[in-house]
Amino acid sequence: MADETQQADELPGADEALGWAGSKLDEIGGSAVGRVEGILVDAEGGDPKWLLVRMGRFGHHTALPFSHAVGGIGRVWAPYDRDMVRQAPRIDAGQPLPRERELELCAFYGIGEDAGRGAEIAGRPEGAITAQPTPPRG
Repeated sequence: MADETQQADELPGADEALGWAGSKLDEIGGSAVGRVEGILVDAEGGDPKWLLVRMGRFGHHTALPFSHAVGGIGRVWAPYDRDMVRQAPRIDAGQPLPRERELELCAFYGIGEDAGRGAEIAGRPEGAITAQPTPPRG
């Protein structure tokens, strides 16, 4: 298993991740699931943590772990099937995520409080803002 620190170093930065905004989100089988509308970054460090995804043309918004996605030209791929992504907890676009909501997203995607993003925020105070949207590039 690869060292998580090394994997984090290989992830795109916030500027590159913001370039994914407007891209179609495809599920593991290749079918379109939604559209990437932006990213949510760690409130303390500013590193990308979640993709903000709109489900359908007029659908709800959810977040997908940034570290689980791979970007390409006009597309982003996620290792989840369509039904799973559509059942993910809903979030309010443009709003920061409090610790409890982010832990709910982590749990949905199988990220426990003992590893990865779950461990990063588990020790932060209740009610603390742990992730916040980044405005689109202008």
